[in-house]
Amino acid sequence: MQPDVPLLEVQDLEVHFPIRAGVFKRQVGAVKAVDGVSFTLGRGETLSLVGESGCGKSTTGLALMGLVQPTGGRVRFEGREIEGFDRAAVKQYRRHMQIVFQDPFSSLNPRHKVKDIIRAPLDIHRIGTPAERTATVAELMRRVGLRPDQAENYPHQFSGGQRQRIGIARALALKPDVIVCDEPVSALDVSVQAQILNLLMDLQRDLGVSYLSVSHDLGVVEHISSRVAVMYLGRIVEIGSREQLFSRPLHPYTELLMGSAPSLDPRNRHTFSTTSEDIPSATNRPKGCAFHTRCPLATDLCRTDDPVLTKRGTSEHRVACHHR
Repeated sequence: MQPDVPLLEVQDLEVHFPIRAGVFKRQVGAVKAVDGVSFTLGRGETLSLVGESGCGKSTTGLALMGLVQPTGGRVRFEGREIEGFDRAAVKQYRRHMQIVFQDPFSSLNPRHKVKDIIRAPLDIHRIGTPAERTATVAELMRRVGLRPDQAENYPHQFSGGQRQRIGIARALALKPDVIVCDEPVSALDVSVQAQILNLLMDLQRDLGVSYLSVSHDLGVVEHISSRVAVMYLGRIVEIGSREQLFSRPLHPYTELLMGSAPSLDPRNRHTFSTTSEDIPSATNRPKGCAFHTRCPLATDLCRTDDPVLTKRGTSEHRVACHHR
């Protein structure tokens, strides 16, 4: 891979779910879950997608994995375009890109032993001999903090944090370049969350893997991210480094997110508020800036013209707002 080529490049990604009605189930509309998302991901970097529930961040990750069929857009991995997301292309693509799911219990087959769950990617891609696969499973379990003698156990015999470690070990089996982390700690206790986050960061340091992290927890985002992209109604409204977004957010929606995070400091009181708490529907996106129905800064320009994600200053900080 050339040094100036991003590891992963996403351009104008769209995922629209059709709405059908009537006897003949004709399409009468569409839910625009992801509506023109573009970003890049470098090697060894963590890019976090944040936003309210329903903003399209999880759907973006699932689409990149081929688990949801994209409606439009282009995805390039190491400069090579992934076309069509057909079965053969996705299988080869997944050797380089894996996922850790939100629920560490439902994402593991309860009828399979841990050794079979972790070994499954090696079996599917026919990597190594049976003896080598067994040895790889043992090594992966050690790497994520599990004992190899637990390989004969079933998922229900583990705690939530241990089950998530199993999911991480499975994702590492193919030595991927990118791992999509879809809310990987939201179902865990706070003390266990810290352990899993530190494990992910240690793995990134040792293996050089890149993370596309999906999260609504700003504390988690601030802890693990290199860059942060804020999504609203299927689009990115602001993207920049962690320091830029947490120290000087530009988009009013980003300010709203930061203001919604609880603080233990009584001097840290956020005064930003919206004009309406009603979130517009993804089936009927407002004309102009989608956030104008809730934004106290909205003008007639915001109600008619859709702002473009634009660079601010000399940095890579970009924002889609007419007034910032």
